[in-house]
Amino acid sequence: MEVGVLGGGTMGSGIVQVAAQNGHKTILVDLNETVLDQSKSKLAKIMARLVEKGKISQDQSYATQANIVYSKDVNDFASCGIVIEAIVEDINVKSKVFSNLESIVSSECILASNTSSLSIASIGSSVSNSSRVIGIHFFNPAPLMPLVEIIPAVQTSEKTLVAAKSLIDAWGKVTVVCKDTPGFIVNRVARPFYGEAMRIYEEGVADFATIDWAMTEIGGFRMGPFTLMDYIGNDVNYTVTETVFTAFYFDPRYKPSFTQKRHAEAGYFGRKSGRGFFDYREGAVNPSPNEDQIVGKQIFERILVMLINEAVDALFLNIGTKEAIDLAMTKGVNYPKGLLLWADQLGLAFVLATLEALFSEYGEDRYRPSPLLRRMVKSGDTFFG
Repeated sequence: MEVGVLGGGTMGSGIVQVAAQNGHKTILVDLNETVLDQSKSKLAKIMARLVEKGKISQDQSYATQANIVYSKDVNDFASCGIVIEAIVEDINVKSKVFSNLESIVSSECILASNTSSLSIASIGSSVSNSSRVIGIHFFNPAPLMPLVEIIPAVQTSEKTLVAAKSLIDAWGKVTVVCKDTPGFIVNRVARPFYGEAMRIYEEGVADFATIDWAMTEIGGFRMGPFTLMDYIGNDVNYTVTETVFTAFYFDPRYKPSFTQKRHAEAGYFGRKSGRGFFDYREGAVNPSPNEDQIVGKQIFERILVMLINEAVDALFLNIGTKEAIDLAMTKGVNYPKGLLLWADQLGLAFVLATLEALFSEYGEDRYRPSPLLRRMVKSGDTFFG
């Protein structure tokens, strides 16, 4: 099968590499010739490094690069069995692109979007045969991150779902099927990791360094929330939060933070701008954390129960199975444990009691426990026995 990828940015280039390494003739289309040149040059460097490290042979490197066609013409997708779109996160732009793609490809070609949060149903409505439209959401960097979210829209046929999932499974990826709702699994469930951390900071409980220390040293997360937001980019992360908040009809659980908004407005984007929540400029000295175990444990548990509650609610609303939700968070964002398994180990009664105490103290809907959590505590059930 020939694979088409539209968009030669970081994500599109990564998907091209994955497809080409798995033996597919892969056509990368971008209207910007400079972007295509950069993608080709970057891949050559990546292949050279993999050969140098002994991960692949020189022949495999040549074969992968030979599998790729770089083009500025979408008509080159005509013989593709699947086209994966990886362009700007704008529903109007994507809709126009999909409508155009339908006039080029065969009637059997799957049309997929790599969107991280936009409605697949809305994208699908832009084509006459929406049964072949599906979401295939890779995580960055696509060649390294194992998780791919597969998102069927209400219009997507079972045939399209099975074919898309089988293809991505064959590429050695870990796939989870999830409902077409804002943020899908990962970007929905992960919101409290950032939002509650910023709330704790705004209340004056702890500074950025201490909150990050609590989550890495006590919680076992690979990065603290403020380091991670600086890595992602505060402009990008804030926009995602604002998008999810709006898409959920302004549910308080997803409310953005003025702290992050002000950092983005100031141009403190994080690593890419040299300054974010932390200072990355040469010679800069950042504050040391307050390594108080009691304070650290309170910070960690508060953020963790919020994450667990979000995962429980995702299960309650059938966004994914319990296995898919836990797999998504461990393979998509490298959480130390699946949140539902973590809830079992922590004790569901403890999670509920902590949330109820926060809800009682603040009187805010952001702390409301999921009905499923209440039911399970009442029945004495656990998620994984």
